[in-house]
Amino acid sequence: MANSNPEWFKDWFNSSYYHILYHHRNDAEAANFIDNLSRYLALKPHMRVWDLACGKGRHAIKMAQKGFRVIGTDLAENSIAEANLSANDHLEFFVHDMRRPFRSNYFHLVTNVFTSIGYFKNNADNYKVFANVYNALQTGGFFVLDFFNTSCVLNGLIPEATIEREGITFHIKKRIENKVIIKSITFTDAGQAYYFEERVSLLQLEDFKAYAAAAGLKLLHQFGNYHLVPFEAHSADRLILVFQK
Repeated sequence: MANSNPEWFKDWFNSSYYHILYHHRNDAEAANFIDNLSRYLALKPHMRVWDLACGKGRHAIKMAQKGFRVIGTDLAENSIAEANLSANDHLEFFVHDMRRPFRSNYFHLVTNVFTSIGYFKNNADNYKVFANVYNALQTGGFFVLDFFNTSCVLNGLIPEATIEREGITFHIKKRIENKVIIKSITFTDAGQAYYFEERVSLLQLEDFKAYAAAAGLKLLHQFGNYHLVPFEAHSADRLILVFQK
């Protein structure tokens, strides 16, 4: 089964194989990040939060447990279906494309974490996300964006790898084309061969600053990991940006 169209994320993120490959993601790390953000931003209980591209909701669930009123949205229907198993009076989930507006002047905080932007073939779509965030935030509200540190990704690129998950052998190849990192994923399950691609633009700090400025958001701070240490381009694990409307 081949999948190399420009909207690759629609099928891959909705696939059970995506979650098998990445099942190891760290809930404790997510909880620590939310704790650190809450302290830094001095967030108060009952503030309204939009977790944009929430996946199965691991960050949204942690935020709701802290007393925030959280809405998580994602394009992957299967992820939202699973996230909704944790829904309650303070936590809701909806299928939604981040390129489309969602609410207006409503949220105190919007989060977009774990490299959940940069998937689009049309660069203008990245700006649409920032514009939608600006529209969704109340004046004074925050936008927290968490992306990989492109410099470290380029320096540490491993061209090929093999990963075993639940009896499936995933063969992974990575390459760079036109400022996009392309991960090719091939495997066989029950006699059926599969092929998927992930394509993420190698966005850097200046790109995000440009999107934010065009949308009307002000950059407040830059962090380099989930402990919120200052960002250093040559060594940071992540690029975590805090903007304000």
